[in-house]
Amino acid sequence: MAVRLLHPDAVLPSYSTEGDAGADLTSVAETTIGPGERALVPTGVALALPPGTVGLVHPRSGLAARHGITVLNAPGTVDSGYRGEIMVDLVNLDPREPFTVRVGDRIAQLVVQEYCHADFAASDSLPESTRGDTGHGSTGGFAVGGPTPTTIPDPEAPAQ
Repeated sequence: MAVRLLHPDAVLPSYSTEGDAGADLTSVAETTIGPGERALVPTGVALALPPGTVGLVHPRSGLAARHGITVLNAPGTVDSGYRGEIMVDLVNLDPREPFTVRVGDRIAQLVVQEYCHADFAASDSLPESTRGDTGHGSTGGFAVGGPTPTTIPDPEAPAQ
């Protein structure tokens, strides 16, 4: 895949170990992200993703677990026609500690994935399925007596 390095400190995306799905993206700028703050961090790379693929920018688990740093719009979407610099929108979810991103730090992972381009059509009904229209915790996963999802009433819906 063709990659343009747009900055002297830019590094080609790379896989840390054999079999990894995500290629590491690194920072070309130093920035400090305060508690609850976000920053758009440049990677210095632009890609030519093959048609029929998408680049998904995922958080790094170590940054999330150790420092509360994650990708705000995870996964970020890089469309195959985009040719600009990949920027990573990081957020610091730690309530107390600022976090400094340094040049060369691995800040996110890029997963390149094939996709199906759907043709959408309006319909008055949908085919039946085993699951139906249940969602938001309907298949379980909650401890007995634990919290259950709450439905937020639609202010536009007629009173029942």
